Amino acid sequence: MSLKKGLRIGRIAERTGLSISAIRFYEEQGLVQSERNATGQRVFQHSDIRKLSFVMIAQNLGFSLREIAQALARLPDNRAPTLKDWEKLAGQFETVLDQRINALQTLREKLTGCIGCGCLSLDRCALYNADDRAARLGTGPRYLLGDQPNQA
Repeated sequence: MSLKKGLRIGRIAERTGLSISAIRFYEEQGLVQSERNATGQRVFQHSDIRKLSFVMIAQNLGFSLREIAQALARLPDNRAPTLKDWEKLAGQFETVLDQRINALQTLREKLTGCIGCGCLSLDRCALYNADDRAARLGTGPRYLLGDQPNQA
């Protein structure tokens, strides 16, 4: 990393709103890296503010630290990430987010009916799923997972 000057951990905490212990934890997880200055204090790059902000946002969206670490590993480590670097990383998350949004919308649309029926593998009632045909498609709430009654 070779820092001539950077930000001490307290300043990073002020800028991100994270506690110092959280920043140390993220550093232990490999999400950011610091160097030690002449007095032994952790010193971070200015770009680590964006990385840590990304970590907080991604966690709030339900991504695991492993997924976040894999994404951050794709950023260049020999320079501060550019807007293009961040756009590429965001695009990778966008696909996953779109899938999650679609799944949540389907769940919202169908959940009440399925719960009302008393069996999460039923479309609306036993008339639509005689002999629990949906169970042949696999385990779990088949119609909420995207299967159609005509597939059973």
